[in-house]
Amino acid sequence: MKEQIQQTYKSNDTEEWLDVVWTRPIGYQWARFFDALNVHPNTVTILSMFIGVASAYFFAHGSYRTEGTEGLIYNIIGVLLLAWANFYDSADGQLARMTGKKTQLGRILDGAAGDVWFFAIYHAVVFRFYFYHDLEFQWLGIENNERNTLIATLVIYALSWFSGIVCHAHQCGLSDYYRQIHLFFLKGKAGSELDNSIQQKQIYEETPWKGNLIYKLFLLTYINYTRNQEKQTPQFQLLKQKLKEEYGDTENIPQAFRDEFRRLSLPLMKWANILTFNTRAITLYITFLLDFPWLYLFMEIIAFTGLYLYMRHTHEGFCQELNDKIANV
Repeated sequence: MKEQIQQTYKSNDTEEWLDVVWTRPIGYQWARFFDALNVHPNTVTILSMFIGVASAYFFAHGSYRTEGTEGLIYNIIGVLLLAWANFYDSADGQLARMTGKKTQLGRILDGAAGDVWFFAIYHAVVFRFYFYHDLEFQWLGIENNERNTLIATLVIYALSWFSGIVCHAHQCGLSDYYRQIHLFFLKGKAGSELDNSIQQKQIYEETPWKGNLIYKLFLLTYINYTRNQEKQTPQFQLLKQKLKEEYGDTENIPQAFRDEFRRLSLPLMKWANILTFNTRAITLYITFLLDFPWLYLFMEIIAFTGLYLYMRHTHEGFCQELNDKIANV
């Protein structure tokens, strides 16, 4: 059974410990279940979106300061639903690799699933603060009236948008990109989903609107997603261009160079994994269960952003070193 589960990994290099011991084994069982029912991986991804969004409703109503035990139960339900959504998010990729049912739309949907969950959860944070902020106002010595409540809620709303649109999006997008880059040098084109914006724009332009409305809209989003990844990684983009000029087809890159890149990239995989879901979700669970969910925003803005900047600086640094080596050959 263990070997069968490992066959559904993208690679051992890019698997997180918690995924290996918890998420992947459960996701594999769900993948087998959906495979027996002949359910397409994309359907599983969409189901994960609905379940993840449902968790936000329970998080929003989960304050136990005034709701008591009922609020605590709502929190626990929210945790279980978000964990369930993540099991499905694992299962869709495992199912795709088991059955060979990999599609471009599946890749886009898989990347969008977490964004859909967290979009709803950020609004749950704001909703919960608006209705349950008495203790915070008491600590700060702020009079609890309608005007102050509105101002404070607008501040939390602005922080949630900054946390989600700027911090979360950049952190998860770059982490995913670095993992795909690592997989490319480890396993080649076939083992990676290293997409680029020019390629995605071409697919978009060649796809007719008739019968493909939803797919076209997702492609538009994905073009911006890949373009943003490229803007954040100028040294890697230069390295990729130099390798193309030097070796033509990327499959001709010498194994020695691939091994060196893997050696430099491997230490960053643990940070990329931290910035994707598990550590983020555990932080979210703790802040909701402590009944101070707005604390999550500060963790994301300060701690996770610090880790993101370190990871980006390190990756760009060794890409620049490799660029210099190629130039001096």
